[in-house]
Amino acid sequence: MPTHHILSVLVQNRPGVLARVASLFARRGYNIYSLAVAPAEDEGRSRITIVVDVESAPLEQITKQLFKLVEVIKISELDPRRAVERELLLATVRADGTGRGQVVELATIFEAKILAVGVEALTVSLEGHPDKLDDFEELLQSYGIVELQRTGRVALPKLDRQARLRAVKGS
Repeated sequence: MPTHHILSVLVQNRPGVLARVASLFARRGYNIYSLAVAPAEDEGRSRITIVVDVESAPLEQITKQLFKLVEVIKISELDPRRAVERELLLATVRADGTGRGQVVELATIFEAKILAVGVEALTVSLEGHPDKLDDFEELLQSYGIVELQRTGRVALPKLDRQARLRAVKGS
């Protein structure tokens, strides 16, 4: 059972659009769990991915309000069971002596990348499904996280099997 809504909002890429979209959620008391925005496939457009807790946000009303914004072109609610979701985590972790080898081994198991090595710490990155990042972050806690940043979730609908087969055969 999904615990969150994922909204993919295609908007015109103009100053202030993100602020107007986010303020709609704030005015209604909905807490945004994750927010990511970047240019979309068409020039002049951006895609905003908004993740909101299911219990706090009945989205029918907010969707109607979003459509009232001139810059909103399309809104899709993505079912987490039928969406491809990804996020990026960067973390600097204490790693001296024997701890360094353990952090490197953990990074290898999770297919994370080591980006920087210092005398007493390592900076690692991991891209993947948010659940995988949650697990990795939880395991890093025991070594001591100095700094941590996550990008926020991005998502697109999964392709249906027939579309995937046509895409593979066509290539």
